[in-house]
Amino acid sequence: MTLKIKEVDGFSDLKKFVKFPFHLYKNHEYWIPPLIKGELNTLQPETNPSLDNCEWKYLLAYKDGRLAGRIGGIISHRFNKQHKKRYARFCWFDFIDDFEVSSGLMADIIEWAKIKGMESIVGPMGFSTFERQGILCDGFDYLPTFSAAYNFEYYPGHLDRIGFQKDIDYVEYRIKIPSEIPEKVMRIRDLIMKRYELKTLQGKSKKELLPYAKPLFEILNVAYAPLYGFAKLTDKQINYFIKKYFSFIDPDFIVVVLDKNDKLIGFQISVPSLSIALQKARGRLFPFGFLHLIRAMKKPKTLDMMLVGIHPDYQNKGVNAVIMADLQRICNEKGLEFAESNGEMEENEKVQSFWRYYNAKQYKRNRIYSKSLTDDY
Repeated sequence: MTLKIKEVDGFSDLKKFVKFPFHLYKNHEYWIPPLIKGELNTLQPETNPSLDNCEWKYLLAYKDGRLAGRIGGIISHRFNKQHKKRYARFCWFDFIDDFEVSSGLMADIIEWAKIKGMESIVGPMGFSTFERQGILCDGFDYLPTFSAAYNFEYYPGHLDRIGFQKDIDYVEYRIKIPSEIPEKVMRIRDLIMKRYELKTLQGKSKKELLPYAKPLFEILNVAYAPLYGFAKLTDKQINYFIKKYFSFIDPDFIVVVLDKNDKLIGFQISVPSLSIALQKARGRLFPFGFLHLIRAMKKPKTLDMMLVGIHPDYQNKGVNAVIMADLQRICNEKGLEFAESNGEMEENEKVQSFWRYYNAKQYKRNRIYSKSLTDDY
């Protein structure tokens, strides 16, 4: 049996790189196909400004002439400069259950990272915080949110065997939406609104929300600065993400918190669950994929809580109660039954302690792995 590792060369190879998981996970009950065009755009510098100041390498593995795996390697010079690190990242790591394939792909990326002078490799992590990241290591029998990772159960074992160790875990929660806002949450909300003279915008049109789009990402830059793996977004990235995400958001599920001077101090972006719709779309919006997404937005039962940010000046002051109370009110009005959080760092007790007011269950865990490049491979 022969293994061949080939660097992606040209658009034809890049399409094979993007489409490989569609074959690996074909008809899988829980895998969510990404949009093929979106993946291609993410991986190319012409269409994704997050590749600015990065180096990257994409590889394909062939076993006995058949495509058997893929991996991407990234060096984010912006992140390394901001955090004074010499880290490489691996990403888009998918493979058949064959250790020769997984270890062969990783060995090539590790050698590349060493040549580039890196001291450690972490992952799976993309060019920015907004790509799927982590290896699912618990919760394989649940449908992920459309922005979360899914993988076969054998993935973690391969990384352990290669010599990777846990760096950090992200946990996800499924929350039963009660018919009424919990009394304590409402009491905290009213108190905080009055004490800090706050107000909320919720359920406004995209046009009305657009002026707050750039301040929203500016809050992300300050609120997320100390968080694991985050690199400050450039103006070019901010404009790119505004264009990308404002095209499909539902204003009904966005809560914006303003101070008395109408300055944005916090936000929550959620969307009706698109997971099943994306399975039906099979990676393509056209000719009929977009219809599945439209239907999913009309009468949802589950909400995906995508992104939340609170300015550091207002953290630990109860603003999360303001956001959750307003979000729950619209969920009750629209008949939603469940909400699912995206990944929260397992040490983030401030966020997780808030779920005690709800019937919430931690049901998934994703892991970021790391390996010192000074170790023998």
